[in-house]
This record gives sequence, C-alpha cells and structure tokens, in this order.
Amino acid sequence: MKRSVSANLQLHLHAEADLIFSIAVAEGVEATESLTIRSGGVELEPHEIAGRHGTRLHRLTGPAGRMTIDYTAEVMGHAAPSPVDELDLIEYRRPSRYCESDTLFSTANSEFMGVHGKELLDAVSSWVGAHLSYVPGASLPTDGAVATMLARQGVCRDYAHLVVALLRALDVPARIASVYAPGLYPMDFHAVAEAYIEDAWHVVDATTLAPRGSLLRIATGQDASETAFLSQHWARVDLLSMNVTAVVDTLPADDLKQLTELR
Repeated sequence: MKRSVSANLQLHLHAEADLIFSIAVAEGVEATESLTIRSGGVELEPHEIAGRHGTRLHRLTGPAGRMTIDYTAEVMGHAAPSPVDELDLIEYRRPSRYCESDTLFSTANSEFMGVHGKELLDAVSSWVGAHLSYVPGASLPTDGAVATMLARQGVCRDYAHLVVALLRALDVPARIASVYAPGLYPMDFHAVAEAYIEDAWHVVDATTLAPRGSLLRIATGQDASETAFLSQHWARVDLLSMNVTAVVDTLPADDLKQLTELR
C-alpha cells in the first residue's frame, strides 16, 4: 500500500512565539518526506522531538509575521503493530482533560452493562454515531466528552473523545490518535479512538468517514491536548489557512465486522 499525504499551514504570528507542530507521520513506517517552514522569505529549521508511541514533534521559535509550513510524505507499506506497555494500560483507563470517564460512569454502565470485547467496541461506536450529528464548527476547542454528549453534535475529535470516555468508564484502556485519512471528506486532519482488547490496540471511529485500513498515524495520546497539530506559547497565532491531503493507491473496503489496527 502506498499512501501520499501533505499539509500546508499559513499562520500569522502577532509576536515571537514558541511553536510545536505535530503533522509528521509517526515513526515506524517507511517514508520519504519533507518539511519546509518559511517566514519573511527565510527558511527556518525546526528541531525534532521524539514523543510517545512514535509521535514526532517539530519545534521552533518563530518571528512575528506570516509563516508557511509545507509537509509532504510518501509511505510504503504498514508499520509494525503498536507495542503494548503496562503503564499505558493503566494511564489510558484514567479520566483526562477531554475524556471525563468518571463523570460518564453511570451513563456507560447503564447503556453497555454486560457487553464486552469487540461487541462492546461496536456498541459504543454505534451509540456515539447515532447520538451525535457531525457538524463542522459546532464545538469549541475546550469542549470535552460531556459537553459533546449534551450538545449531541461535533467533529471527529468530539466523537473520539466520547468513545474514549465511555470505554474508559467501562475499564477498557482507550486513547486518541490523530491521523491522515485517505477517503475522508471533507479532507482534514482526522481523529479516531483506539481501544485495547484481545491483546492489541484497535481503531474505533464512530464517524465512519474513512476506511480504517488506510489511516496513517501522526500522534497518540490521552486526548486532543496531546495530539493537536499545533501548539503555541508566548504570543497569539492566527491560522490563516490549512490544506490537508491524503490519498492511497487503492482505497480499501472497511469491513466493520473485523477488528482493525492502526498501522
């Protein structure tokens, strides 16, 4: 399988800012890639920081003014299965900033008591998909799973947060992954949940907007606070435009009866 992805960001920095980008494909795949960052006609060189689960962060100090970020990658084949760490299985059952599993404990147990394994993943995914409407711009960056459930609408990160929170409330380790998603429409960075059952991490995407077999991991974490494509400090930064592409040589069918690992 050959997957080709790209991201173009146009920013305006109101003053010098500390910028951390999470747009490069995660470690573990065979990739040919380039990352170019320019400001005021000058090319800036970020330094790479290794994050958890193969996440690759690129950090730099940017001057005030307009900045352009261009990233491209061609990826052949798949990564090895995601490794399992005992500490992850502990941490990813805990409540987090956007996945308030403690608050949703009663809801999760009322709706899914006695359901386990793949049947539980299917039930939670279907429940979230049925209870939410996909509405771009409907949620705030500060909304978590509880706010999403009450509003009954959101985008991919909101769907993923609610899935993760419900699964954690049922003692299933669950986490968020940001991905490039061939087949996604409208095209953008995408967010999905991963749940640990049957000794492996498996994708749960309640939006069903892209085939799981073509997804390409960018970052992994407790919730969107650890997988955002851009974090900034010191100054206000405006996102002027963003263009994301993700294509695959053959778009696979997605058999929802099968468990799928993100590779």
